[in-house]
Amino acid sequence: MSTALPVVRARWCDIGRIADLVAEALAPTASAAWLVPDPSRRLPVLAAVARIWTEHALLFGDAFLLRDGSAATVWFHRYRPIPSPHRYADRLASAAGPDENRFRRLGEELAARRPVEPHNHLALLAAPRGGAVQALSASQRRMDTLSLPTYAHPCAGEQEELLRRRLGYAERETFAAPDGTPVRSLWRSAPLPAGGNDRWRNRRAGRREHDDRAVGPAAR
Repeated sequence: MSTALPVVRARWCDIGRIADLVAEALAPTASAAWLVPDPSRRLPVLAAVARIWTEHALLFGDAFLLRDGSAATVWFHRYRPIPSPHRYADRLASAAGPDENRFRRLGEELAARRPVEPHNHLALLAAPRGGAVQALSASQRRMDTLSLPTYAHPCAGEQEELLRRRLGYAERETFAAPDGTPVRSLWRSAPLPAGGNDRWRNRRAGRREHDDRAVGPAAR
């Protein structure tokens, strides 16, 4: 019997697909309405900003897609400081236009709350038509081989938070986003003793059951 996980590691050619999934999943939320008040601009702006962060994750983390391309997760390896995306200010201004300051304010708030200890950062979970359980559980197994705790801040409501709690996440703190929306950050302890899978860690460092629709925000 095959033990292959239902996710595959994303490649550069998958960035557009992941950005579209993030935009589709995030668009109906209150946070997205605050970030991009104009409904006619919301999807393209969200996708353009998600592309910036997904590209950055392929350089300083990982991204995974379900094999059918219907859901994705985007992660950063924060076992050391990482820079902002290349030419971030210019790219954000181009992607967000008049809404640039809202994205900047949200990013700064999320960055200020992020833990300083080494961790894997689950920055995006996008499953607009289902598949969040499979996408998150399988990609979490991949990331657990690094023997680091995981930090996340879900924004798609109770269902996404319940899913993460099923996978061992616990509440870390609750704070207000710039639009006033409560954001509950979650923390998942490292599942393996230190040094769990050195071959995976060295390779990564060396190259630098209900409706389960979900999305999580990108953050600096």
